[in-house]
Order: sequence, then C-alpha cells, then structure tokens
Amino acid sequence: MPVKLKIRKGDKVVVIAGKDRGKSGEVLKVLPKDMRAIVQGVNLARRHQKQTAAQEGGIISKEVPIHLSNLAHRDPKDGKPTRIGYKTLADGKRVRFAKRSQETIDG
Repeated sequence: MPVKLKIRKGDKVVVIAGKDRGKSGEVLKVLPKDMRAIVQGVNLARRHQKQTAAQEGGIISKEVPIHLSNLAHRDPKDGKPTRIGYKTLADGKRVRFAKRSQETIDG
C-alpha cells in the first residue's frame, strides 16, 4: 500500500537528527519505496570515481539518501523546523501549510 509522503521534490528541509543535524537544503529526489530522500549538500559521502571519457577520475563527494524521519520542513517565515498540515482553500484547492506559522507551502 503506498504511503502519503509530506516531503516532495523541491521542498526546503532541515535535518533534525544525525550527523548533519541543523543543516538545511533542497530535496533533489524522493525515494518513497525506501522512505528516504536526497537533499542537496546534506549526508555527503566520498566515492572513488573511475575515469571515463565523459568524467574525470578521483575522489568525489556526493549526496546519499537520508531517512525521511530525520527531516522536517523549513518554515517559510523563520526557517525553523515545522510540521505540515493540509487545508482546503475557498476555491476547493487542497494545499499544504506550515503548522508553525500557518503559511501555505504550495498555493
């Protein structure tokens, strides 16, 4: 059964647990099957890259997936972690809003 995720691609999030606690970034990709997301500049791992015709070899840093339970949305007003709620606007459109500041996130 598919799970309804509150974090989507393009959202601004804050890491609330783990080695990168306090860092924030934009969600680049969501992996719903694994309940993980890839966040720009967060949870970096160093990988050895073999040289190819298209790419140079060496040690590169890349983002690896982080569990969704370690992420929280960034409040649009003050940038602090917030929870997400849903509300229906007068025109019938359903939008997400930050519970901390009541600001709509996609609307």
